[in-house]
Amino acid sequence: MRIVIVGGTGNIGTALVRQLAARSSQHEIHVVARRQPVDADAFPPGVESHALDLNDDDLRPLMSEADAVVHLGWLFQPSHRPDVTWHNNVVGTRRLLASLRPGRASTLVVASSIAAYSPVTNHQSVEESWSTDGASSAAYCREKAYVERLLDVFERDHEDVRVVRMRPAFVFLRQAAAAQRRLFMGPLVPGSLMRADLVPMLPLPRDLLLQAIHADDVAAATAQALHLDVTGAFNLAADEPLTGADLAAMCEARHVPVPPRLVRAAVSAGWRSHLVPAPPRLFDALMSLPTMDTSRARAELQWSPAVSARDAVSEFVAGLRSDEGGATPALARRAGGRGRWREVLTGVGERADVS
Repeated sequence: MRIVIVGGTGNIGTALVRQLAARSSQHEIHVVARRQPVDADAFPPGVESHALDLNDDDLRPLMSEADAVVHLGWLFQPSHRPDVTWHNNVVGTRRLLASLRPGRASTLVVASSIAAYSPVTNHQSVEESWSTDGASSAAYCREKAYVERLLDVFERDHEDVRVVRMRPAFVFLRQAAAAQRRLFMGPLVPGSLMRADLVPMLPLPRDLLLQAIHADDVAAATAQALHLDVTGAFNLAADEPLTGADLAAMCEARHVPVPPRLVRAAVSAGWRSHLVPAPPRLFDALMSLPTMDTSRARAELQWSPAVSARDAVSEFVAGLRSDEGGATPALARRAGGRGRWREVLTGVGERADVS
């Protein structure tokens, strides 16, 4: 099978490439990313890497020969420039879908998100049939919801293509710790700050509930979707959701419950001053996310998570403290020296592929 993985240099992408290469030597794996790895050992032997940009480059020559396409490419930053993320995430996805026809690809797997779901109260449990209008008006949620509509149209117009949508919870990987720190905490916040002696208490919103999953488990479910005759959406999450007290314990800190409005105010002030890259509307989404029922993935994909939510987050925290990075530009430990100050002062941020 000739598989093209768009955005294969991020946390899910690198995990998927490893799993597919290990499953079968018969797979012909092609990775598409704007920024190419410098390290020759970034991918297993035989994997071909292509420097292509969803925004501008002609994708048709590569896509026309694919048997299956996995779309993981996504920009989370710059959050102060939603026009940039919209053009890559939404317009880029539309360009990708257009490049598949005419072509021989019979399978399309796309990374959606828990954030695509419409808001709920009290973390209501939902199956895949729950509406996908976005958990808030944050650009990330809005763009994920719009891509769901693009897939609706593509699925209607191309009945010969098997379309699968993966909707994972928050995805963690030790090697992605440095990259995710930059994306959510900012380029000037060192991961070593998470030491217990420096952060003795962790103020977190009351009623916080977080579903998490390890990147390897998302990759395993995606690999199953490529090889089984399934269609539609699949919720992906590990075990029981984590509370604020759980998260504090993993950081070896005392949990201090605080009203959500105070946390939002702090996030908003940090974002407006360009010190925190995550916008306040993303916090709104966090507090209104559903709890996903993963029964369908377990039954139809013959899948179950190998890593608990607690272990996935604990691994991530350990990666934060050691400033862990990966071998691809998207997961690199450093994003560039003076560029960090530019991110803070201008809010432009790094164009990081989060998948």
